[in-house]
Amino acid sequence: MLAAPSKPCHVTIVHRHPPSKLYSEEEMVDNICSSSSDEDIKSTNHNTEIEYKHDDENLQSEEFEETPLYAAILTYLSYAILCLFGWLRDFLRDSHIEKKRGALDPNATLGFVPLYQSYESFYTRNMYTRVRDIFNRPIASVPGAQFELTERISDDYNWTYRYTGKTINAINLGSYNYLGFAEKSGPCATDAINAIKTFGVGNCNSRIELGTQRYHVELERLLADFLHVESSIAFGMGFATNALNLPALASKGDLILSDEMNHVSLILGMRLSGATYQTFAHNDMKDLEKKLRAAIVHGHPRTNRPWKKIIIVVEGVYSMEGSICRLPELMQLKKKYKAYLYMDEAHSIGAMGKQGRGIVDYFGVDANEVDILMGTFTKSFGSAGGYIAGKKSLIDHIRVTSHANTYASSMSAPLVQQIMSSLKLLKCPEGKRRICQLADNTRYFRQKLVDMGFIVFGNKNSPVVPMLIYMPARVTRFNREMLRRGVAVVTVGFPATKLLDARVRFCISAAHTRQMLDTALMAIDEVGTDISLRYSTRHKSRRLREL
Repeated sequence: MLAAPSKPCHVTIVHRHPPSKLYSEEEMVDNICSSSSDEDIKSTNHNTEIEYKHDDENLQSEEFEETPLYAAILTYLSYAILCLFGWLRDFLRDSHIEKKRGALDPNATLGFVPLYQSYESFYTRNMYTRVRDIFNRPIASVPGAQFELTERISDDYNWTYRYTGKTINAINLGSYNYLGFAEKSGPCATDAINAIKTFGVGNCNSRIELGTQRYHVELERLLADFLHVESSIAFGMGFATNALNLPALASKGDLILSDEMNHVSLILGMRLSGATYQTFAHNDMKDLEKKLRAAIVHGHPRTNRPWKKIIIVVEGVYSMEGSICRLPELMQLKKKYKAYLYMDEAHSIGAMGKQGRGIVDYFGVDANEVDILMGTFTKSFGSAGGYIAGKKSLIDHIRVTSHANTYASSMSAPLVQQIMSSLKLLKCPEGKRRICQLADNTRYFRQKLVDMGFIVFGNKNSPVVPMLIYMPARVTRFNREMLRRGVAVVTVGFPATKLLDARVRFCISAAHTRQMLDTALMAIDEVGTDISLRYSTRHKSRRLREL
């Protein structure tokens, strides 16, 4: 059974005398919508006439410029040089010639078994550890449009850190706060605080035992209504929503066709399921159809028997590429070959579509035609957890077979209330304004980068904006120089990406003002000029002031 303004772009009002219970649906609508009336929104100097416009030919407008030959050669050469020096330094250390042992595990000198073993950790010891300061930076505030980073210093080549007690204020271009709901004040935050006063922070049990509260039932009802599907089920962890629910939907004798760029949580779920899985080229519908046809014609490669079922697994917005799945074509293929479609909307729910209902809303597809809708609450909703939505028979099956539901502790009240308040807010004028603001910010920021001559991947409407850097030294330099200019970014390189695809990944938010984006663009313009990041051969290289 398969079953543009310089002022803040959001308006919030903190209730001075909050009630000590979870809001009912009617109370929540009144309280949240009253905090974002039409007059309040107009008073923010924000142009609410921005419309979420796109015609059919532009819905899938994406760009993936090829790597320039010189950039590819220099990147390979960079890694070759790093490897040569790494091997040389390993030889000198083993020969006791080199006294500077900063790239060695300090625990080994304390009598512990070395944490990193020989060649297995070659990349970590000689490359990653040397630049570890640009990764995993701890923050000291709400991850809003601007936030505080904890200042840290290393005295042993990034093996350990000591904290100075100071913080660094920066514009946040790294968090998945798409709709700006990651706030410490406002109706959503107030409702979450009130939920703690009534229900506490934990349920100390799983959903199938004594861990189901009335707010869990209410959340799933609101979510199903928002998505326009029959039923839904919520989980406490987004990663586990994929990893532990795919095994409940697929098993031995089934075939899963997965996009090659799918998230690791989907890959883990496929492996745990016991089903056979194959990958198809990213967003390549011809390759997918070829594999579908072969699967139906030839069946299982060893027995030649028909597959029990075939499931196509894709993402709505791909978190590393900034691209969008080709849903209309996927729907045609799934119907033609009688396959099922599993779509991960982690980065698209709330952030895409006129109503914020994700890729199905973006393309105007009936949500009930997608067999399994998955999404998370950690991005657009500013909370934690994930969900599966679809037919009631599907959800009933998951409730009794999913390990994420039967063994995991149920979601806490403040997390659920944050999601419920966000869902209600999306139906109000303020919610619509945030959706429009995110779309406007995304297109503005992307177009400026393209016009300056940077190589930018993905769909022009995707809030995930990858900009290619290629060379490892420039990845490190870009990250550090941007922070010096008050902009915090996330840079990603090998092995998280292919060797030639090192990049910086910007995440745009509705909470970003035009002034913040312009400040960030000026910093990118300066750093990009200093370290020569304008690789594009399709677009003329220009400075920001020339645009």
